[in-house]
Amino acid sequence: MLKGNTAIITGGSRGIGAAIALKLASLGADIVLLDIGNEDKAAEVREKAEKEFGVKTGYYSCNVADFEQTKAVAARIGKEFQNVTVLINNAGITRDGLILTMNEAQFDDVISVNLKGAFNMIKHCSRMFMKNKCGRIVNISSVSGLSGNAGQANYSASKAGLVGLTKTVAREFASKNITCNAIAPGFIATDMTADITAENNPLAAAIPLGRPGSPEDIAGAAAFLVTAPYVTGVVLRVDGGLGM
Repeated sequence: MLKGNTAIITGGSRGIGAAIALKLASLGADIVLLDIGNEDKAAEVREKAEKEFGVKTGYYSCNVADFEQTKAVAARIGKEFQNVTVLINNAGITRDGLILTMNEAQFDDVISVNLKGAFNMIKHCSRMFMKNKCGRIVNISSVSGLSGNAGQANYSASKAGLVGLTKTVAREFASKNITCNAIAPGFIATDMTADITAENNPLAAAIPLGRPGSPEDIAGAAAFLVTAPYVTGVVLRVDGGLGM
């Protein structure tokens, strides 16, 4: 379904990013992982994608918050891979704390990676998409960006910002056959959410479907959006019904 296309996945070495990368590889896409400090984990994902699905893979160490670094990496990918048409903006960090105790660096760091990082990648990949006459952008937001979450002013703001960015990109690029959508995961069982998704946590118990989500649940949603040419500007909740 995606054979002959290349997908870039930021934060692609583990968790949700790795699951999305492998899902897209299973559909035939060559995959390029962007991450920082996780080369060993990225190598595991690449090896699995190459052995099981026979696709070409790549890895670049990249701080998505750095405008010039992302520009250089996007240029390299454009030269080394064919038909780059998919971008998954998944890279994200947390620096949790109540507003009364949160310092400026904690706020700025999260906004820079989670929100500015997505802008940087969209900015630098957009010309490739226009050249290839196709683009599918998926931004990984969060239910925290839709409803807020105490102790996460920075994270919630960054993820809410992704919603606005998604809708604006969708409008600006619709005429170029470039779609942009967002996924708002709920409580997904990853290293980042180990405390939240524990079985004895009342937040997890409140999920109508009765369990935390898995990275593969998000990967399935991403695969749908990447292969849905008439869907754009959508924020898709994948939260087990938590937001009902």
